[in-house]
Amino acid sequence: MDIQFDFTGRTAVFFGGTSGINLGIAEAFAARGASVAVAGRKQDNVDAAVKRLGTHGGPVRGFVADVRDMESVAAVFDAVASEWGPVDILVSGAAGNFLAEVNDLSSNGFKVVVDIDLNGTFHVMRSGFEHLAPGASVINITAPQASIPVRYQAHVCAAKAGVDQLTRVLALEWGGRGIRVNAIAPGPIAGTEGLARLSPGDDPTGDRSVRSVPLGRFGTREEIADLAMFLSSSAASYISGAVIPCDGGGSFESVRAIEDAGRFLASSGR
Repeated sequence: MDIQFDFTGRTAVFFGGTSGINLGIAEAFAARGASVAVAGRKQDNVDAAVKRLGTHGGPVRGFVADVRDMESVAAVFDAVASEWGPVDILVSGAAGNFLAEVNDLSSNGFKVVVDIDLNGTFHVMRSGFEHLAPGASVINITAPQASIPVRYQAHVCAAKAGVDQLTRVLALEWGGRGIRVNAIAPGPIAGTEGLARLSPGDDPTGDRSVRSVPLGRFGTREEIADLAMFLSSSAASYISGAVIPCDGGGSFESVRAIEDAGRFLASSGR
């Protein structure tokens, strides 16, 4: 079986693909021959991502789109399809997060995260379906909070649990077309905004938190990208409906680090 990551001639679309983990995934596909389209909310981020992805020499397109707006999401797919044809690889990874106890969480704060994470994923899936090639690989980026209750993260727990179930239902409904739908749940990934935002204020670099990961280190964007490429390769042709942690074995320990961050904010009055 060919397990080489070669995506020459294939079209890959990334929502939330202009920064962090998602940009790392997009870059890995671009480096291996895919035509890559990325979409994000801010023009500056889109422009920077397109410039970076363009260094790999393949076709790259960038779009400003808000996953909360289904029409703007649909416009991205229409533009990609008109230029490159059907989509072979789709990654939905736009997300929002902050630390807050439920009693301090406003209705709007809860709604914003659910709108981005869950409703946004639905918009990407619903708008993208008609443009997916038979045999396409679809990947949603979820989080450990989807299955593990975490203090200060009720909004994210609820939204990501929805993403996981949506992933499984779509695997059932789209399997007849040979479309595989999976999800990746990254643990703490070095150099990302998410890690910085959720690290305790008295441990900003995560030096103390990393000791709680069984493998003894944070993950890298490249390792998440490797998993995404595997799921989109022929080596994973019988994998669908899976929610796969990529966290160094530390899902529960990562939860403790998030809770430590919340306690620090509470004790400091922030």
